[in-house]
Amino acid sequence: MSPIPDEIIEQVRDAADVVALIGEHVELKRTGSDYRGACPFHGGAHRNFAVIPRKQMFYCFVCHEAGDVFTFYMKKLGLDYPAAVREVAAKVGIVIPERSTGGPDPREPLYEAVAVAAEWYSARLRDGADATPARAYLEERGLDLASLLPLGLGFAPRGDEFLAAMRKLGYADERLMEAGLVVKREDGSIRPRFWGRLLFPIHDLRGRVVGFGGRVLGEGEPKYLNSPDSVVFHKGRLLYNLHHAKTAIRRAEAAVIVEGYFDVLRLVEAGIEHVVAPLGTGLTTDQAQLLRRFAEQVLLLYDADAAGLRATFRAADELLRAGCHVSVATLPQGRDPDQLAREGGAAAVQAVLSDAVDVLERKLQLLERRGWLGTLAGRRRALDRLVPTIRAATDPVTRDLYVGRTAEALGVSRHSVEHEVGATVSRAAPVESPAAAGRPARLTSAERGLLRVMVHEPAMRGRIAEHLERGAGLSAAGRALVVALGSLGTEPAAAALPGLEGDARALLTELLGQPTRGMDVDAEVEGWLRRLDERSLDARSGEIERALPFTPDSEKSELMRQLGDLKRQKQQLNTKAGWNVIRKGRSGAR
Repeated sequence: MSPIPDEIIEQVRDAADVVALIGEHVELKRTGSDYRGACPFHGGAHRNFAVIPRKQMFYCFVCHEAGDVFTFYMKKLGLDYPAAVREVAAKVGIVIPERSTGGPDPREPLYEAVAVAAEWYSARLRDGADATPARAYLEERGLDLASLLPLGLGFAPRGDEFLAAMRKLGYADERLMEAGLVVKREDGSIRPRFWGRLLFPIHDLRGRVVGFGGRVLGEGEPKYLNSPDSVVFHKGRLLYNLHHAKTAIRRAEAAVIVEGYFDVLRLVEAGIEHVVAPLGTGLTTDQAQLLRRFAEQVLLLYDADAAGLRATFRAADELLRAGCHVSVATLPQGRDPDQLAREGGAAAVQAVLSDAVDVLERKLQLLERRGWLGTLAGRRRALDRLVPTIRAATDPVTRDLYVGRTAEALGVSRHSVEHEVGATVSRAAPVESPAAAGRPARLTSAERGLLRVMVHEPAMRGRIAEHLERGAGLSAAGRALVVALGSLGTEPAAAALPGLEGDARALLTELLGQPTRGMDVDAEVEGWLRRLDERSLDARSGEIERALPFTPDSEKSELMRQLGDLKRQKQQLNTKAGWNVIRKGRSGAR
């Protein structure tokens, strides 16, 4: 049986009521926000077994068994992972399509080795005499070990005891090396990779431990050490705590990004669940795109010092390129998220988050504070600082707003800003700037996808053209291609080539080589058109919001009514999209 796709596993996990499913096997009673019962694994009589809905996990405070609903089915019913997923899917009414056999996942031995290592390290932190400094360090930071145990923190002792334990369990050195758990010394001998460190387990979206981040205790460098990249662990493609946070992120329709593991732990402990962190390095393109799958709105909560600001704006640019809307929260001077939450709890953090401003506005605040906006030379330098953020914004409405706001703040024309950015962005009548001449047309993924369908699916041209012609952000080449294809009727798209020139001709030639075979055309088009409609509604809402402060009081009620109508229209779009997904799932299940 072939492996179950990750997106199907996520769909099953999201649909599963962890309390109801585990409650079929364990008598649970509500205790605060969690549910408690007798542990089914060690035969306990007391309510030491906790089911934690907000984290979609269980944990026993006696035998320390832990995991998600799939893990519970594996341990309770003796199933392997795919069988557990299928069992839960059957419970929640999701049909997993059967496909031809593809053989076992060749990475499974590595996942198993890392999981066993995580259990060994966690037990060592909990019970090991040599882990006393690690437990004391957590206590000094005001973190309760009992509350951290379900998160799987561990301790890697000095010496080769870990290696000996893994060998005793039958794990060959080669397998441990491939999993990133050991390293080879200069003399050819093997030693554990992590040595005298507090370990933070790093999970993939399925909730499997795939690697570790290790914080040195006492003297030593580097301060933080990650697992090396391997076939199961890719540092630049994972986010710490996303496996737990993704449900809260969807619920909040926003994600909070902090810099470090301890920042995440502290905020989660304070009750702020929708928080993640990169793995000790700057945010990568892959991480930004991964997060965009779960939320459009992202709040950056980094340190307010110079290094933190540099990291903030680098991360913001990556997120803007991924299509996110990015705000920056400013911490009190000398505080990091860990300290803020420790001293003021969730209320202090929420107050900071609620004051977050758009990343471009944050840059303008800092530039004004430095006095750059008060001189001609300063404004010139300020524009250089703002251009990367404007250029990073792939959403045409966001970019247009950034151009307008920058021109207003610096007292220069839109044309000057657009020229610096390198591509004209105009709501009324976009025209390619000289700097953009000769370059391939810049399109959003939705616009490119819809043009591709127009090229290869003549029957859908009229419907798509109607939407694209309303799109103010479409490039000149894209608009020319829409007009040309719309006038063809059902003729082959290649018939439009003689009437096109330059970028429009190059774009059509490119799309002719990208057929729609294998694409669920109806579903893709529906999704792309919805995104264009959402963008149009957002643009109209933005125009009204910008006009409100300058509108007479007698006219504000009408603008507020229009804003409300636009909001309802967007909600209707999203509701319709949700029902379409449900109907598609049901039709596929029949």
